[in-house]
Amino acid sequence: MKQSSKELWKIALVAVVAALIGTGIGYWGFSQFGATNANTTSNGTTQTSNMTVKSNNQTTNAFNKVKGSVVSVINYQKVQQDDSLSSLFGSLYGNGNSNGNGSQNGSNSSKDKLKESSEGSGVIYKKQGNLAYLATNNHVVSGSQKLEVILSDGTKVKAKKVGTDKVTDLAVLSIDGSKVKSTASFGNSDAVQPGESVLAIGSPLGSQYATSVTSGIISAKNRTIDTTDEKTGQATGQATVLQTDTAINPGNSGGPLINLAGQVVGINSMKLASSTDGTSVEGMGFAIPSNEVVKIINQLVEKGKVERPQLGIKVIDLDQVQQSQQSSILKLPSDVTEGVIVGSVNKNSVAEKAGLKKYDVISALDGKKVKNIAELHTKLYSHALGDTVKLQFYREGKQQTVELKLARAN
Repeated sequence: MKQSSKELWKIALVAVVAALIGTGIGYWGFSQFGATNANTTSNGTTQTSNMTVKSNNQTTNAFNKVKGSVVSVINYQKVQQDDSLSSLFGSLYGNGNSNGNGSQNGSNSSKDKLKESSEGSGVIYKKQGNLAYLATNNHVVSGSQKLEVILSDGTKVKAKKVGTDKVTDLAVLSIDGSKVKSTASFGNSDAVQPGESVLAIGSPLGSQYATSVTSGIISAKNRTIDTTDEKTGQATGQATVLQTDTAINPGNSGGPLINLAGQVVGINSMKLASSTDGTSVEGMGFAIPSNEVVKIINQLVEKGKVERPQLGIKVIDLDQVQQSQQSSILKLPSDVTEGVIVGSVNKNSVAEKAGLKKYDVISALDGKKVKNIAELHTKLYSHALGDTVKLQFYREGKQQTVELKLARAN
């Protein structure tokens, strides 16, 4: 049916109006949707969202459970002060600071001042009576003339050494318990598994970063590493530790490694920063397992020290002696290339009573091969006082075995 031109115009006008209304509504709806999600105003000013996200994950809960018990430990040591003018000049002609009778001017104990030497971390694990006890590393408190602890809320308190153990690098300090509101509990380190999530809490680079937390996993259980003497650098024993990729930096030493239940499963003790060939290594940290920690700190609280069996001898590794001397002086068979040489024997010691002599070469303990001093210490310390062990050694090229009863050093 043919429509008039007037009717066609009406239809066209309605279509145009409908299109405009549809476009306007669509644009308004789109712009409102965009403003709601992008959280911007009509003039383009960006704002923050009003939405609050409630986090209730295991990591946060574990951290919150332990953070109040983690502290910073400050080690203060004496620094010699010399206020005399002559101390500013170099001594080109002998002792330029001497008063003529061999003594030094301007430097005496009255002017020695205590200065912050180092910082570490610790964890409070027990309150008893008026005292609270915390575990940390021996090297954190070594050489201190004064110790100070900074609690998680910033309160500073004096600390006293209860006991230290160089072998395991553990120490226990006591502080005034009235200001302590939180203590941590120890978990079973034997139960942790490689791949399990853990957190390290402490004061990396000092107390200004106190209660810092880093996360990672257990990389390996029962990892055996050498322990060394801080002064000589010589291996003195071996330690069985937890390996983790959790970031552990200077200042974290003595702080706790915790599981996601908020239990302490280790005390952070060291970080492998680089390998012997200079290659940079990341993600290799170590912690003393909690089962070992508990055993040691209980002895430190009870006795102030850890009593271990001692043979009463001075020794050096066999590989420190030239091969020609191994043959001419020690008269060792050519197939004996590892062991420990006895340098001297203390009077009335276990070794003397067993008949050991200078230049004997210890090769085994209880049938287990001894390659060096570190292994001798580790095998010896696995025994208790009063145990009887068999010691195998070479004398004048002949292999001998002797039984001895372990005792403490005289």
